[in-house]
Amino acid sequence: MGRTSFRNRLIASGTQTVHRRGFASAGVREITADAKVAQGSFTNHFASKEEFGVAVMEYYTGQIQSIFEQTLRDKSRPPLARLQAYFETIVERFAENDWRYGCLAGNMALEAAEHSESIRERVRQYLDGAEAAFTDVINEAQRSGHLQLEGAAQPFAAALLEAWHGAMLRMKVERSPASLRRFLKFTLPALLGPPVQ
Repeated sequence: MGRTSFRNRLIASGTQTVHRRGFASAGVREITADAKVAQGSFTNHFASKEEFGVAVMEYYTGQIQSIFEQTLRDKSRPPLARLQAYFETIVERFAENDWRYGCLAGNMALEAAEHSESIRERVRQYLDGAEAAFTDVINEAQRSGHLQLEGAAQPFAAALLEAWHGAMLRMKVERSPASLRRFLKFTLPALLGPPVQ
């Protein structure tokens, strides 16, 4: 078994490599070269590339959880402002990469989920977690009177997540923020209704 520091380096660097190149396109040689570790380090820490893909998804989930903490779970802001802050933070990240790479979970869902049950399950867990985070915020907005939505928050959260992933996919194809701006201007208020003043 190799050093834990090498494993962590492979995952952190490999997440960027997979995000940039795609899971199928990024070979072990490229992953280890980007991480600046010997190629043998990969097989010391991962039984397969599929196992590595699950580790990458777990690492990426941790990064997004950090954004959830800074935005969706920031109790100093009203609930709808937290939703807006979350989407704007993600848009800023995409802008830094010229709208090229999209959401890694979405990319993995399209590229690897059909061929790997363990990656599909990890992506599903990621999506469930995002949906739950949206649900909590919408629930709070309903309870506080900031939103006048009839019914449970969860279906609205699910629809919001699905629309957001569609906007991110189109952004990646067009390399343009236009779909994200339409989401914020039209889709978000259409799903949740205007905020109560």
